Amino acid sequence: MSPNKARPRAAARATPTQTCRAREVLDLVADKWSLYVVSCLGDGPRRFTELKRGVDGISQRMLTVTLRGLERDGILTRTVYQAMPPHVSYELTVLGKSLLAATAELIDWSTHHLPEIDAARAAYDRAHPAAANHPT
Repeated sequence: MSPNKARPRAAARATPTQTCRAREVLDLVADKWSLYVVSCLGDGPRRFTELKRGVDGISQRMLTVTLRGLERDGILTRTVYQAMPPHVSYELTVLGKSLLAATAELIDWSTHHLPEIDAARAAYDRAHPAAANHPT
């Protein structure tokens, strides 16, 4: 190796405990709804009903569960306004904004490639009709 070239820094090895804990965080953000909620909050604070409309297909109960989990993990804040009637808004924290920045490309990729994925699934289902009835 040339003395002028810097040697790439070796990645630190995660301990089994760190790996397990990292998996917990990945489970949080990789669930069915969390990234949709985080993405929806990317444009600023939203009320519950705005989130419900913005996250297609989510039930009221699942939105509540998702919001509580994200609040507990420091991804968003919940603010109750003492008005008549009272209302609540949700907003990303600094940690939540960094999560959005880290996952924005994945969200964009997913949205951009939906037609290709749909076409691949349809082709697979035509070629493997028995597997289409039993998705893994």
